[in-house]
Amino acid sequence: MSRFEAVLFDAGDTLIRLSGSGEQLLHGAAADLGADPIDPGKVSDVWGRVLARSSTAEELAKGRDLAADRHREVWTALYAEAGCDDLHPGLSDALYARTVSAESWEAFPDTLTTLKTLRHRGLPVGIVSDTGFDLRPALDRLGLSPWVDTVVMSFEHGVCKPAASCFLTACTHLGADPARTLMVGDNPLTDSGAVGAGMCVFLLPRPSRTGPRGLEHVLSLVGEPG
Repeated sequence: MSRFEAVLFDAGDTLIRLSGSGEQLLHGAAADLGADPIDPGKVSDVWGRVLARSSTAEELAKGRDLAADRHREVWTALYAEAGCDDLHPGLSDALYARTVSAESWEAFPDTLTTLKTLRHRGLPVGIVSDTGFDLRPALDRLGLSPWVDTVVMSFEHGVCKPAASCFLTACTHLGADPARTLMVGDNPLTDSGAVGAGMCVFLLPRPSRTGPRGLEHVLSLVGEPG
């Protein structure tokens, strides 16, 4: 008999991720604006600055995932500061539009199979994500929504992981006992907050650029129904 009665997942870099590289996103955003091709070296430099700044304590403290308007404001400002608009006017806004578009996201090869298997084993599934934009259109487009019972997004609740309330809200929606709920994620600083909510947590390593995410380990932890 499974020790768990429900499974929660982080979204980005756990079940889904942006398609292609950041440089490809930038080139695509420039094309959306009708810009001439931009020197790849300059694009690489700008994207490097985006990555360097995006995970700093200063940026994280801006509360970008607490409200949709704030998310757009913080990210477009970061893109501009990194030099996007120097490459082409309006590129910061175009890049933001690209990153929040449902068409820019892909599922890992083993995501859908894992969600289907959990459902077939009788386990409800939830997503708990720190995000400032609605992930549901991407989940719909990727065929994942029918296999997810609840989606708890930080911008809709005004609170981010690792706050225990994020995970407890998902458990309430699923009617699940936190002590018998497994949280699966990739960020030890945020997803491990589920421990404070009384849950077990399984952290995945950083994803590789190709191949499955390693979600078969989740199925092993959950076990067969019985």
